[in-house]
Amino acid sequence: MLKFAANISMLFTEIPFLERFRAAKDAGFHHIEFLLPYEYNAEDLATRLADNGLSQCLFNLPSGNWAGGERGISALPDRVSEFREGIPKAIEYARTMKVPALNCLSGKISGSYSFEEHWKTLIQNIVFAADALAGHGLTLMVENVNNKDVGGFYLYTTELALKAIAEANRPNVRLQYDIYHAQRVEGELVNILRNNFDAIGHIQIADNPKRNQPGTGEINYPFIFRELVTLGYQGYIGLEYVPAPDTLGSLHWIREYGYTL
Repeated sequence: MLKFAANISMLFTEIPFLERFRAAKDAGFHHIEFLLPYEYNAEDLATRLADNGLSQCLFNLPSGNWAGGERGISALPDRVSEFREGIPKAIEYARTMKVPALNCLSGKISGSYSFEEHWKTLIQNIVFAADALAGHGLTLMVENVNNKDVGGFYLYTTELALKAIAEANRPNVRLQYDIYHAQRVEGELVNILRNNFDAIGHIQIADNPKRNQPGTGEINYPFIFRELVTLGYQGYIGLEYVPAPDTLGSLHWIREYGYTL
């Protein structure tokens, strides 16, 4: 059975963040994810998860100045110390909240460094983070993000993300495969799933072109979901989309496609 997780950074935004845990439960979700926990107390978040019978799939490693437009720092040669200093904090949040995986974002290209300098930094940081997480039984996800929505994002294709994972060569590093981001720059969605299934640890979804819920755009999600069942996917599927017209009104596709929460 496919396991859907509400991304409460993008769903239920009509209410304050800390109220979204209860809203997710009331909507029928058992699993959630969100971008960053660090502005909140880890024990408070753990309590909200427990009180609402929710498990959290993952969240991002500290990712720089998110409000200022940064989207990760792991490939930036001048931010290595900052990246590595954030790892123990992320691990402590994950342990307190019982979250099994943390996501690593490369960030945007810096004009001060070459592609190769970014690459060397990224691989070294993935290895550093993976080794630290392994000591606590945690998985490190590596995600590619399309460079149309996020201009200059360094790991902008699945091929680049998979190459980085292979080069880092750590058993607890997996691909976070966001189908929306992949569609924006490469397509071939099911072939990517089939050819790289063993490397995929987490999936996120939204439709294209407006990043709304499945059924609002060009991606054939019923076909993709059937393929995931055929392949035996056991991970989570994060609903990282912009709901239209609102969150509850956007969830009808789950029932229409024959699935339940």
